[in-house]
Amino acid sequence: MKASIDIHCHIMPGVDDGSPDMETSLKMLKIAEENGIQHIILTPHHKPLHHNVSPDHNNKYRLKLQRAAEDAGINVKLYSGNEIYYSDETFDELTSGRICTLAGSDYALVEFHPTNPYKAIHNAIYQIQAAGFIPILAHVERYSDIVSHSSYVEELVDMGCYIQVNASSVMGKYGFGISHFTKKLLKNSLVHFIATDAHDASSRTPDLAKCREFISKKFGEEYSDRLMWVNPMHVLRGEII
Repeated sequence: MKASIDIHCHIMPGVDDGSPDMETSLKMLKIAEENGIQHIILTPHHKPLHHNVSPDHNNKYRLKLQRAAEDAGINVKLYSGNEIYYSDETFDELTSGRICTLAGSDYALVEFHPTNPYKAIHNAIYQIQAAGFIPILAHVERYSDIVSHSSYVEELVDMGCYIQVNASSVMGKYGFGISHFTKKLLKNSLVHFIATDAHDASSRTPDLAKCREFISKKFGEEYSDRLMWVNPMHVLRGEII
């Protein structure tokens, strides 16, 4: 089984709508390990008007989970991060260090409300770049305006935004339309990361192996490696893709 890196998941226990406790987190990490995932960036939600975990506590909780995983014999390396729900405060929070980037790099994983118009997303991506960070758009297939106008993805890529798609979307969990959209992006080399966006150990699990195999067969092993190992490793190392 090919090794993979997951840059987007909600395995950190008790901080958002993902894993509720350490027991669930360890089950999720075991599933991840069985899927060949060797490195995971923990990305708890950071949302306006929510009780968000601070960068300091984010690091402490990560280390606690890492120790528990090692005690359980699970060989997965963990890194700190956030999934940032964009708001008017995001620019200041990023520049002041009140939000975690991915593994301490300049890459910022950002999400939006599914009904946000493309213009608002485009302008927000520009603001993140203006703050000195490299935006990665989380689960691009969730934004209805972008799904209706796939050419928008190419515009975002051209301006320096990187695109992340959920493995479950590619594999048809959210219907044919979403699956077709993600495969169209893959065919046109407009995806840079495939991640799990895992939230639990039953229905939204950290499963990358099936999607990795599908992409290898459909689009080539080199592209599969780039999406699930090479590009994520650049993020972990703080390198330009």
